[in-house]
Amino acid sequence: MVPISFSSTAYLWSLVGLTILLYTTRRSRQRFRLLLPLPPGPKKLPIVGNLFDVPADRPWEAYQQWNKDFRDRWRRQRKMFHEAFHAGAVKQFDPQIRDSTHRLLRRLLRDPHDLMGHFRHLAGALIMDVTYGIDVESLDDPYIKIAEEALHGLAIACVPGTFMVVRLASYPAHQDTQTHFQDLIPALKYVPSWFPGAEFKRKARQWRDVTHELVEAPFTEVKRNVAAGTAPFSFTSLNLGLLAESDSGSKRGAVKEKDIKETAAASHAAGADTTTSAMGTFALAMLKNPDAQKKAQAELDAVIGHGNLPELGDAPALPYVSAIVKEVLRWENVAPIGIPHRLLVEDEYRGFRIPENSIVIGNEMYPDPKSFKPERFLLGGKLNSDVRDPEAVIFGFGRRICPGRHMAYSSLWLTIASILATFDINKAVDNDGNVIEPSYEYSAAVIFTPLPFKCSVTPRSPRAAQAIEATVGGKCYFK
Repeated sequence: MVPISFSSTAYLWSLVGLTILLYTTRRSRQRFRLLLPLPPGPKKLPIVGNLFDVPADRPWEAYQQWNKDFRDRWRRQRKMFHEAFHAGAVKQFDPQIRDSTHRLLRRLLRDPHDLMGHFRHLAGALIMDVTYGIDVESLDDPYIKIAEEALHGLAIACVPGTFMVVRLASYPAHQDTQTHFQDLIPALKYVPSWFPGAEFKRKARQWRDVTHELVEAPFTEVKRNVAAGTAPFSFTSLNLGLLAESDSGSKRGAVKEKDIKETAAASHAAGADTTTSAMGTFALAMLKNPDAQKKAQAELDAVIGHGNLPELGDAPALPYVSAIVKEVLRWENVAPIGIPHRLLVEDEYRGFRIPENSIVIGNEMYPDPKSFKPERFLLGGKLNSDVRDPEAVIFGFGRRICPGRHMAYSSLWLTIASILATFDINKAVDNDGNVIEPSYEYSAAVIFTPLPFKCSVTPRSPRAAQAIEATVGGKCYFK
C-alpha cells in the first residue's frame, strides 16, 4: 500500500469537493425553487409541519387572518419607527440629543486627544439612550461591543466578492431558520460547515449568535425596568407602555412585542457607524478649511453670544452652520456607493431604457465636488432651496428611505454647532513644532470612515470652557 502524503490528501479532498460542487451545480436549476425563501406563515412543527394549523371549520376566515398576520411585517415595524421618529415626533428625544452632546463637550474638555473615540462614544451612547434608555459610560460597554461586532460582520458580508456565497437574503437571528445564501454559486449553501473552505458558514453562525444577543439583551433589560417602574423614557419603554395599555398578554400583544424588539434592534445597529463617519468628516473639513470654521464661529457669536451653547431651535437663525452640516454630508458621503436598488418595473432615464429587475445605484452631481464649500447652499445669507439638498440623497430615497434621518440630522447639527461654539479644531504639531498634515484618507468599506488622524482641540476661551462645565445631563423618565 502506498502511503498518502499531505499533498495527496489535499488533492483527494479537492476532488471530493469538486465532485460535490459539480453535482450540486448541475441540479441547481431544477432545485432553484427550493433555494428561494418560503413565504411567511405559521411556524412548522417537526415531522407534521403545519398539519395542526389547518382549521377544520371555516378555514377561509383563518386564511384571511393569516394574510393579515404574516403580510409584509416590515410595514408594521417601519410604521412603528416612523410614528416615533418622524419630523414632528422626533422632538420628544431632544433632551437625549442635548444631553449626549453636552457629555461629548465635557469629554473633549477633559481629554481632547481621542477625537474619533469620543465621536464613537457619542453615537453609540445616544442610540442606546434613545432606543433603550440605557446609559453607556464608555466604549468598553458590553452593549457597544455587541453592536460593533454585529456591524463588523455586516460590513464584511456586504462587500461583493468577499465570499463565493454572498448573502442576498439573510434571515434575522431571532427566527428559527437557516441563513440563506444566494449569489454567485447558490449550491454552496449545502456544503457542511466542517468542509474545507466553508469558512463562510462558520462566520455566518458566529454573526448570527452576536445578532441574536444584539436583539435580545438590551430589550430584556428595558422590559425588566418597565415592569419595575424605573425605565427612562425611550423608544422601547414608550412602545412597551402603549402595549401594556392595549394588547398586553394577548396573541396580538405578543406579535407587537416582537415588532418592538426587532425595530429597536434595527435602530440600535443602524446609526452608530454613520454618525461617527459624518463627525470625522466634519473634523477633517475644519482642518482643511479653517476659514469656514471661523465664519461659523462668528455667526454663532453674533446670534447666540460667545460662551453660550446652541439649541436645536436656533437652527433657522444659523444658516451658515446649517450649510456646513449639509456640506459635511455631501463632501465625503457616509456611504459613497449607496445601497443598490432593484427596479420592479421597466423605467426610462435620459432617453435610455432601464429593464425590469436591473440593479441601479443612485448618484448626485455638484459643481466642483471635491472642494468644501458651504456657500454652495447659500444665497443672500439664507439657505438656497434651489440647490439640491444632500439629505435628499444620502439617507436613501423611495420606500426604503432611512426612517431615522430626522433624528440623525438633529444630532449631527447640534453636535457640530456646539463644537464650533466652544472649541477650535486645528492641525496638530509635533515636538519640533512642525505641523502634522492629515492624510484625509478613508477606509474602503461600506461605511466610509476617516482613517486615524491627529488634530488639536482646544477651548475657544475660558468662558467657553465654563459654559461646558456648567452643563448638567438630565433624563425624562417614563411614567
